[in-house]
Amino acid sequence: MEIFIPASYYQQYDADYSLEYPGEGYGGWKKESIPIDPEHTAFAIMHAWDNGALPEAQPIYNVCEYVPRAEKILRGPFPVFLEWVRNSRIKHIHIGSFSEQGVEQLPGYLRTFELAGAEDSLEKIESDESLLKLQTLHTDKVLYGPNLDGVNACIKNRRFAYEIAEDEDVACTSHQLFCWCRKHKISHLIYCGFAVNACLTLSPCGMLDMTRRGIMCSIIRDLTTAVENRESCREERHKEYGLWAFSIWGGFVFESSDLMLGLTSGAAQNQKQEMK
Repeated sequence: MEIFIPASYYQQYDADYSLEYPGEGYGGWKKESIPIDPEHTAFAIMHAWDNGALPEAQPIYNVCEYVPRAEKILRGPFPVFLEWVRNSRIKHIHIGSFSEQGVEQLPGYLRTFELAGAEDSLEKIESDESLLKLQTLHTDKVLYGPNLDGVNACIKNRRFAYEIAEDEDVACTSHQLFCWCRKHKISHLIYCGFAVNACLTLSPCGMLDMTRRGIMCSIIRDLTTAVENRESCREERHKEYGLWAFSIWGGFVFESSDLMLGLTSGAAQNQKQEMK
């Protein structure tokens, strides 16, 4: 049975061409209760990593300035939410990247791997010398610079920021996540994790891949952060963009408190109705 949960969305209309900037006529952010069917909804907990402690993890901190914000979430509201999810009747799945220590030996991953079977093949162009030079230049000038070896060493020690129970499923590819959703009749994934404008959008199992497979993708505002740059970090403008993008191209934006309160009270009401 459907349960109504407060959700935010961005009204991307109507442009007002009497204004100097017509986009300023858009309705902007709105919030109202929308129907959620717990039978077809699941939480996707994605790339919630323990990146290691300083000074060993300094290279990660040098290139991923969002890590301290992610750690603040992982130590604050996330454990409360995760405990609630585990105690609720709502399905959930953990999403890795193959970089986490022991992920491919987890019982939940082995179940998903067996369920999904062979991966979809993605044909790639054959690398040539000019491409390899450009890729090396990009890595050196844009992404990592002198931090590359240190980042790779940190990734080798990467692990989830929490223990995954034997009865909890894990996916690392979009095909695996899609097969899991199809098995459990999930048509709506609500994401939390890191980061809203990077992995949660672009990586395997992220919004782009899953919306292409017909699954609605929403996100929890207070359980994510964004990759920022020099110009955006002070005001976290890229997080605002990432939430807007999820609203426009994915689904809706939730607060964890609204989800926990609404789904708990809604489930209790539905249970009472079933007992009558």
